[in-house]
Amino acid sequence: MEFRTPIKIEKSPFQIQLQSKVLTVGSCFAQVIGQKLEENKIATEVNPFGTLFNPMSIFKLLNPSYQNVDERLFVQHQQTWFHYDFHSQFFATQQASLKELLNHNLAKIQIQQYDFLVLTFGTAFVHQLKATPSYVANCHKMPASLFEKDLLSVKDICKKFAEVHKAISELNPSLKIIITVSPVRHTKEGLAENQLSKSILRTACHYLSADYENVTYFPSYEIMIDDLRDYRFYKADMIHPNEVAEQYIFEQFVKTYFSDDLQAFLPKWQQIKKALTHKPFDITSEAHQKFLKNVLKQLEAIESQVDVSAEQQQILSQISKGVNS
Repeated sequence: MEFRTPIKIEKSPFQIQLQSKVLTVGSCFAQVIGQKLEENKIATEVNPFGTLFNPMSIFKLLNPSYQNVDERLFVQHQQTWFHYDFHSQFFATQQASLKELLNHNLAKIQIQQYDFLVLTFGTAFVHQLKATPSYVANCHKMPASLFEKDLLSVKDICKKFAEVHKAISELNPSLKIIITVSPVRHTKEGLAENQLSKSILRTACHYLSADYENVTYFPSYEIMIDDLRDYRFYKADMIHPNEVAEQYIFEQFVKTYFSDDLQAFLPKWQQIKKALTHKPFDITSEAHQKFLKNVLKQLEAIESQVDVSAEQQQILSQISKGVNS
């Protein structure tokens, strides 16, 4: 008997290669996917604007026309400066310092350099700053009276995506875009409201993947609620997928989007990664020094494919300690 309902996903015609460059933007699940890509030696810029939950904030910062931060959206809270368009991980004691930091981050993200853009949408609920008005990425613990809560429509999302897609495509016509709905539950809104929000995001993703040839949908949300569908796959907060769930979802991502060559490379790299974490009782022993030299040979065998200079330096440092002891 089958006690699971696994999601059957067709292999995407968009294939990530070992040399591909990827940008992930969106909810904390964009962070998870991005980090796992990095761990597997894919050149990845991971959530450079911090966690962005709603599509409007994602589209705003991705639009090439947004080159300098909006001066009206700086806010000071408890003697610390934040910006409503960015996550609270970006802060400073001086407004000018924060402005410089944010503009620097915006400038370094050149959409032309990427082959893939991975977007994860967390919620369709948004908060609009009454004074501007403008949708905010983060309320930064400011009084609720300053904002008006709203629920995006599918039309809202598709219309704004069309604007940013046009601008991005003019700069990078070959960019492939992978969209997904975050499997993280937004229970603060309420469980019924979370389902409402996710359904809007999922419907919007359907139209976006149908209407644009370079847009594809990955069902991370469906994998979580229909395939795994058990609280043992959540962290203690019962909101975020745990490491087992994250790894399982990423494995489905690999099967869907990784080229055959890249999938063949992964086991070799995992073996090397495991060797790099090995901690001997005696670093100077003959057996361990032989082990280190073998790992170094494995790194040299793949150095033409990926950048392993940091790992090589790590091994050479340990070999040097053994020689000089």
